[in-house]
Amino acid sequence: MTTQITRWARSLAPLAFLLAAPLDAASHGAVRPHELRVERVVALVRHGVRAPISGEVPEGTRTDAPWPRWPVAPERLTPRGARALRIEGALARRWLDSIGLTGRGRCPAAGQVSVWTNTAERTIASGAALAEGLAPGCAVPIGHRDAGAVDPLFEPLRAGAAPFDARAAIESVQAYTGGVERMADRYGPQRAELDRALGCGDAAGCSPSAPATLRPSADGRAIELSGPIRDVSGTAQVLLLQYAEGLTARTPWSRVDAAALRRLGALHAALFDVFSRSPYMAARQAGPLARRVEERLTARDGPAVELLVGHDTNVTALAAVLGVTLTAPGYAAGDVAPGGALVLELLRGRGGARFVRATYRTQSPTQLRRLARDGTVTRLAVPGCASGPERSCPLGEFVRLLRGRTAG
Repeated sequence: MTTQITRWARSLAPLAFLLAAPLDAASHGAVRPHELRVERVVALVRHGVRAPISGEVPEGTRTDAPWPRWPVAPERLTPRGARALRIEGALARRWLDSIGLTGRGRCPAAGQVSVWTNTAERTIASGAALAEGLAPGCAVPIGHRDAGAVDPLFEPLRAGAAPFDARAAIESVQAYTGGVERMADRYGPQRAELDRALGCGDAAGCSPSAPATLRPSADGRAIELSGPIRDVSGTAQVLLLQYAEGLTARTPWSRVDAAALRRLGALHAALFDVFSRSPYMAARQAGPLARRVEERLTARDGPAVELLVGHDTNVTALAAVLGVTLTAPGYAAGDVAPGGALVLELLRGRGGARFVRATYRTQSPTQLRRLARDGTVTRLAVPGCASGPERSCPLGEFVRLLRGRTAG
């Protein structure tokens, strides 16, 4: 549930709304906002703008124009994507300074800021860019496992981090989605718009045509989707990435503007209904992350700020466990912004009571394209766990929610 969207800019005091009047002060009068103090922050971040993954636009997809050329190899963070992340890191630092978690103009003390990333180049490079913006000239280590290793924090299914029954997973997905065979019909308008964007001129459509199937993976550790949604999801994401990278000006792809990208983003968001939002999949995809979050928010000591840099599946799975919908300007509901961060703040109130507040920090595709120095913070109220001040979640209830909705 989204309760408030706030602009943040270099010319303004960042996140001043955190100290503003509560949304419903009468019902939460026990703790006033100015009596809250942020003690710790854990942020789960999607990597920044990258080049397309090989096969992300399926073989057989037809267009009326060549795809733009990228400045880096497939899957890698682009230099422009790194610049945008450094800007986001600098904006986050201004906020952290304003709430006293970091000292203005000083390098963080050893252990004060932790950055842990998945092992893909785009996540490691994204973590480094964020750290550079957050603490320029400071030696903030970027932690990750060895290249090629499987990190269960970000890839729990591959790592076998929890018992997995592919048949049970498929039953959960089919119940949650109403059947993957019918998903393509529900997204008929967006698929038709994608055909117009691709411009192949074929009345039968521009993407490969195959029936929808959902089956266990060969190793039994995951599920595999094929068919229309799988095919068009990646293409819609590539259109967004090339726009954010600034590759579409003065090309036929300029016809796909920001408004069209928001509509087409529903095709990309639909993929997460299969892989990370159904109760069975969310419980396993977010299990290790939920344990890491609990550990950080309940520990006596540890880093004041932790950045966990992973992928869109990680962000959507944790959001699904919390029961919140990711919404942000420029994106379809449930889609994930490059560089977007699901932020959890540990708050201390009067008498030592602790609460957790959730926000979603993003930049729109146009802001990424322009390397803008502002963005949006969307406050998220966790359904059934919003009895604290400003609809925050009491820490004990938050921990019970995480444990009750995750596995492994």
